[in-house]
Amino acid sequence: MMKKKTDTHQKIVETLRGKSCLKQDIFALTKEVFSSFKSNLSNFTERLQNEVCVHDSRIKIEFKDQGDYACEVTIAGDVLVFVMHTNVFLFENSHEMWNTSFLKKDKNRGYCGVIHFYNFLSDSVRQQRVNDVGYLIGRLFVNKDRHFFIQGKHPLSLLFNDFVNAKLTEQKIQEIIESAVLYTLDFDLFVPPYQEIQQVTVQEMQEIGKSMFITTGKRVGYKFQTESDNFE
Repeated sequence: MMKKKTDTHQKIVETLRGKSCLKQDIFALTKEVFSSFKSNLSNFTERLQNEVCVHDSRIKIEFKDQGDYACEVTIAGDVLVFVMHTNVFLFENSHEMWNTSFLKKDKNRGYCGVIHFYNFLSDSVRQQRVNDVGYLIGRLFVNKDRHFFIQGKHPLSLLFNDFVNAKLTEQKIQEIIESAVLYTLDFDLFVPPYQEIQQVTVQEMQEIGKSMFITTGKRVGYKFQTESDNFE
């Protein structure tokens, strides 16, 4: 004899059929988008190799596929790491996006997959300087209908901030890659303050022959207005 379904049981079924299926759809779409990023990054680096490396072999330009959810691009002294998060997120209640009619008409548009862009020094990766730091320069949000925007450092957050109208096409992916690379190349390595590096341990000195022991990042020890900007 089948038991009568309770209201709570019915809500569980509706949630699984609705929200859970929606998240699976967005995850699949985000994975498809990330695959397009990898394909475009591979083609982009190949073009740069033909246009730059043939003129100066000292400049390293390379694409590495790190699996389903990560890849990296070495551009001269920098490495850009692209990471797809395996979870789907909903904007918090206080997020300004909820003020738009776009989300008010359909709450499901507020669920998004996320891809992060990190910038490291290529020497940090090559020499395995595990204490060196990288920077999150942006994160891309994409919803069920391929509407997207980037939250991050300028100019990324200025160029790609029209979530209501912008759809993520192959052309947009190319533009995002080029903008991220240009930002990275313009994001220079500054000398850290003297006070930050005036003391070293004996162990650190013993390690100097193996690798650089001083923690390195493009802005280590500094705080700039451009670095303290809130993500838009």
